[in-house]
Amino acid sequence: MENFDKQFISEVKKRFGIIGSSPQITIAIETLLQAAPTDLTVLITGETGTGKEVFANALHGLSNRKNQPFVSVNCGAIPETLLESELFGSEKGAFTGAVEQRIGFFETAHKGTIFLDEIGEMPIGTQVKLLRVLESGQFSRLGSSSMHKVDVRIIAATNRDLEIFVEEGKFRRDLFFRLNSVHIKLPVLRSHLQDIPELVDHFGKKVCKKLGLEYSGITKDALNMLMGMPWPGNVRELKNLVETIITLEKGYVMTPEVLRKYIPPALPAYNSHATVENQSLVSVYRDEVASNELLLIFKTLLDIKNDVSEIKRNVFNLMLQSDKIYDSVDNIQIQNADEINTQDDLVNNLDSLRLDEIEKRMIVLALKRSGGNRRQASESLGISERTLYRKLTDFGIEI
Repeated sequence: MENFDKQFISEVKKRFGIIGSSPQITIAIETLLQAAPTDLTVLITGETGTGKEVFANALHGLSNRKNQPFVSVNCGAIPETLLESELFGSEKGAFTGAVEQRIGFFETAHKGTIFLDEIGEMPIGTQVKLLRVLESGQFSRLGSSSMHKVDVRIIAATNRDLEIFVEEGKFRRDLFFRLNSVHIKLPVLRSHLQDIPELVDHFGKKVCKKLGLEYSGITKDALNMLMGMPWPGNVRELKNLVETIITLEKGYVMTPEVLRKYIPPALPAYNSHATVENQSLVSVYRDEVASNELLLIFKTLLDIKNDVSEIKRNVFNLMLQSDKIYDSVDNIQIQNADEINTQDDLVNNLDSLRLDEIEKRMIVLALKRSGGNRRQASESLGISERTLYRKLTDFGIEI
């Protein structure tokens, strides 16, 4: 991979509002810088709130098309019946209500860039027309057979697992390969917690400047509190939290006491000692089912090993998060708490905590509440459908 000057990377981050110095963010930025000057199609993936549109704007702003239109389209927000006409335009009389000819987003973006957010929600029929644009630069308006030529760069983004969608027949394989010329994977915030101090400082100063307030900062304990949270809404959720606190507290310094007034009950601070240094334990044993958050809870056993009821409440809150998938935690067993005195003891005693039973129950309840819908169940659990399918096989769960 090409090496970029640190000063240049710093300028790019400042210009487009990309915050963070962790290895995950650095890799994403370097990929962005490599792809930006080209006309290659780029696929940006990541959970909701990770900054996909920020990276799309940066790709356009650093390209040779930067002085041409940048058209952003949320494919998931437009009804399926209207998406094709919105993208490619329509002729008069093409459908009820089409009283005049109308150009679509692709023609609007001619010579520039079109950003197709939530590409995974695009209907198969519309995917066929998009593939034609990618292959030949041609399309036809709805209600017409005449072909129109367009010169546009395509950037797509999704929080879905498109490979799973391909396997299920929901997304065209050939389109997936064409979109995936360059892949930028944006990390979830819980995987680069070391960036939280910089993010809080950036958002805090920005909102204070907007409101005409003096930024008073955040205490170390409050930062540690934020770094012990799972952040299902990622950077966007952190940004909203900081903006809300500063606006309502008039710029007053952020302390743990202040944070507790605004942290939603479904987003508990698991561990007030979750500093950057002890995240190494999390990163080593983290898997796709958010075991990093679980390990943050188990780490608190070192400090409150005798308070079993508190640990149960923390586990309960973690499993619930915003989806309320647990009815009770009466059967959760925490064994040999008195024997856990070091991090090595903690790791060696994971089996005794019976995480497999907790995980299995999470999956069964999520499936029950989704009526057996694997896609909904996987979303509520915060895992991909592929991971859910593997877990179903591992646990012998039949739908």
